[in-house]
Amino acid sequence: MRDALVAAAFRLFLERGYEQTTVDDIVALAEVGRRSFFRYFPSKEDVVFPDHERCLAEMTEFLRSGSDQEEPVQRVCDAARLVLRMYADNPTFSVQRYRLTKQVPGLRAYELSVVWRYERALAEYLRARFCGRRDGTLRADVIAAGVVAAHNNALRSWLRSGGRDDAEAAVDHALGYVRSTFGPPEGEAGTEQPPEPEEDIVVLVARRGAPMWRVVQEIDSALRKEG
Repeated sequence: MRDALVAAAFRLFLERGYEQTTVDDIVALAEVGRRSFFRYFPSKEDVVFPDHERCLAEMTEFLRSGSDQEEPVQRVCDAARLVLRMYADNPTFSVQRYRLTKQVPGLRAYELSVVWRYERALAEYLRARFCGRRDGTLRADVIAAGVVAAHNNALRSWLRSGGRDDAEAAVDHALGYVRSTFGPPEGEAGTEQPPEPEEDIVVLVARRGAPMWRVVQEIDSALRKEG
């Protein structure tokens, strides 16, 4: 029933236009009731992006199931490929949706909100991996944004070709920029950089007017006691 609703919706969108198509029109063509439509899709916009909730859940689980031994930048790049697979599995539908979204401002805004949720999932994973590092949160957010930007650049190029180009090669090429910029040096892809050590701070209370040699002696003694 879900697939039938999606097929009916896009048939009407292509024939009449998105704005001119109502939910009642969609359920009439699919021969189901309104309640059936809203059981699967909260709104008309959601029927345009029927697989994103599932894909987002798969991405979140993929990131969660990774081990601490895996290189984090490579992991988020691999997670982005799950989104590519969703588009590439049905190129005809993906191209139709791309063209429809370009024509309807409301759908473009909806798509941006979907993209933001993917970026947030990547950033949350990276924040956990970079916790304790200097600028860990900043690094996580920048890398997540870079992965999304690289992926979307290649994906849109593939969609503009009508789905004829090699989507996987284009995305691999784009994500290569992210890995080369933020990942470990070549040959160290499987290693995790250790957290930066915290700086030692020694607080010394000395009598006003104490000679400098005595102050230095007390500091040296304190450091020796700490090993």
